[in-house]
Amino acid sequence: MNIHSPLLSYLERFRQASASASHDPAREDMLQRLLDGFADFVTRAEHRHAWQALEPGQLAQLQPSILELREVSARCVAELEKIRARKLLQGGDAKRDYFANIEASIEEEFGRFARSPISEVVLVGSGAFPMTPLLIARRTGARVVGIDIDGESVELGRQIIARLGPELPIRLEHTTLDRLESIGEASHIIFSSTVAVKYELLDGLHSVAHPDAVVIMRFGDGLKSAFNYPMEQTDASKWQLVETTARPEHVFDVALYRRAVVSAIAGDRASR
Repeated sequence: MNIHSPLLSYLERFRQASASASHDPAREDMLQRLLDGFADFVTRAEHRHAWQALEPGQLAQLQPSILELREVSARCVAELEKIRARKLLQGGDAKRDYFANIEASIEEEFGRFARSPISEVVLVGSGAFPMTPLLIARRTGARVVGIDIDGESVELGRQIIARLGPELPIRLEHTTLDRLESIGEASHIIFSSTVAVKYELLDGLHSVAHPDAVVIMRFGDGLKSAFNYPMEQTDASKWQLVETTARPEHVFDVALYRRAVVSAIAGDRASR
């Protein structure tokens, strides 16, 4: 199949959707249908196979469109999260296919990173509807700190926590990772898939994270890179990739990292 045309069509639709914002109910429905459709598009097997069949030159031609798609779809996700949060706070129901896919992804992801003891979790990019903090805190009782650079998202997220889990040990902060004083106490650090600079942040974490911290990196490669920021290489002397879990039916995949262990012999040789 020709995957180029539908991707360009989605790009144009996302451009139009992200060009303006309003509280018009029709706009809400439009955003929801657009994101539901795009989530379905990037997870369909036939579309994934069509992507994999592209020649290198075709991939190169598509890259500018993929980069823009990733950015504009992320803006629409952020807006829809705010819409969902406001609707819930007003007593409505805001659960649709896209959010159901995300919640299913979190459920499966949870089972993997919960293999090690959980005490405090930091989520980078918590958004306006903090599903991950609610799930983790409720399942484990661990302290959860969500951070986001969008002040409105943080405020809405706090109201959602107050509504859905006021008894849970969750704190949401309008800050950046380098300003989070408690980062060295976290047993687990999760990066949302739509955080553009997550691998830069991971590199900087090496000097401040707890030695036993587990980093959970949400990402999307291949066709999913149109909806998520992809995996990147890390400095092998800082972070070791422990496990990668590709989940074709979910909108993002998961990679687990731990701080690299430098052997005593290697350290002794380096000091000579």
